[in-house]
Amino acid sequence: MIADYYSHHYDEVLGFVSKRMMYAEGAEDIVQNVFMRLLRTDKMITPITLPCLVYTTARNLLIDYWRHRRSVEEYEHFIVQLGVSDDLDVASVYSAAEITEILERGIARLTDHQRTIYRMNVYEGKKVSEISETLHLTYKSVENRLGSARKEIRQYMKRMLA
Repeated sequence: MIADYYSHHYDEVLGFVSKRMMYAEGAEDIVQNVFMRLLRTDKMITPITLPCLVYTTARNLLIDYWRHRRSVEEYEHFIVQLGVSDDLDVASVYSAAEITEILERGIARLTDHQRTIYRMNVYEGKKVSEISETLHLTYKSVENRLGSARKEIRQYMKRMLA
């Protein structure tokens, strides 16, 4: 069913994604990821729900794409503000080891629950639902603790790297 929908509506979904990306360089990748996610899902999909699910998944992937682009642009802006040019001075940029060390110090400042949830999400790649099942906590509790942990880590990293 998903393969049939893919073959009949690929161009339509590609147009939907391309229009929202302002340029088509990566639109095909997003469309392919939409259908790959649908093929990997264990949820029941019917012919009635499939079109809505395709466009919802595409919209979510587009939001992720734009969120990532904004982060990259903020980082590039930050580097430009530091005056770092193409010929990078080794002393002017943090090494990966230094950034990891700063991150670990920030994680150590979190509460035990926040630290555990943050590590499971960032290092183990677990989703909020998986973490809530593993720790026997409610979904909303895990979501709130992860959100506050991310906020604290962002603020700490911003202070330490400024």
